[in-house]
Amino acid sequence: MPHVELNTQTIFYAEHRAPGSAIPPVLLIHGAGGQHANWPPQVRRMDAVHTITPDLPGHGRSGGTGRRTIGEYATDMLALADALDMERFIPVGHSMGGAVALQLALDAPERVAGLGLVSTGARLRVTPRILDHVLDDYEKVVDFVVRAAFGPTADDDLRRLGRRLLMEARPEVVLRDYLACDAFDVRERLGEVAAPALVIGGTADRMTPPEFSSYLAEHIPDAELHLIEGAGHMIAAEFPDRVADILWNWLARQWEL
Repeated sequence: MPHVELNTQTIFYAEHRAPGSAIPPVLLIHGAGGQHANWPPQVRRMDAVHTITPDLPGHGRSGGTGRRTIGEYATDMLALADALDMERFIPVGHSMGGAVALQLALDAPERVAGLGLVSTGARLRVTPRILDHVLDDYEKVVDFVVRAAFGPTADDDLRRLGRRLLMEARPEVVLRDYLACDAFDVRERLGEVAAPALVIGGTADRMTPPEFSSYLAEHIPDAELHLIEGAGHMIAAEFPDRVADILWNWLARQWEL
């Protein structure tokens, strides 16, 4: 699997190539405490779509200690795009990754050809129940997050996988992620987003409720909204084929395939 060196940090990424595709590369950005494997193969390996799926600094197989702000993660992703010669690309982010994608669209509009926002919001407050105990009782926090993150249709195997992936993260990195989310608020800037946007949310999401998705779609000028009935926060894991279909159809319409 490929790696690149960015600012003395080694960044791991998975890549699915699509030679000759008219669609700009899609950059799939995972959420807080996550890694590239949180994106299911159905999304990472869509036909005719070149996808780059990194582990953010300090996560998964990437080096470093994580970042303290969403803006810093956005800078990392822009540096990754530079390193991979992606002049224009489509950031698609889940939860915290959606905040990173939004920040990219606001900070580097000339680079962002389109925007995917999955189970995320323009403001991402985090309950003190998580922030106050990440370092002193990480396993308990993980159990709390897993209970909140999955919708009613998720089976036990999927919940166990989600728990295992989150347990692989370092508590200090996860705390930085949640603090970055808690400080994130671009509600007043959504009107500045110039790229066409796809917003996907779940009606059973308890972490970023469907109202968050509706708010994004109402305030981003060129946004399309899809709410998946019964989906929780880990919407791509719960409904991988549905999320992949929505994303592919939107990309095909945008680039007239």
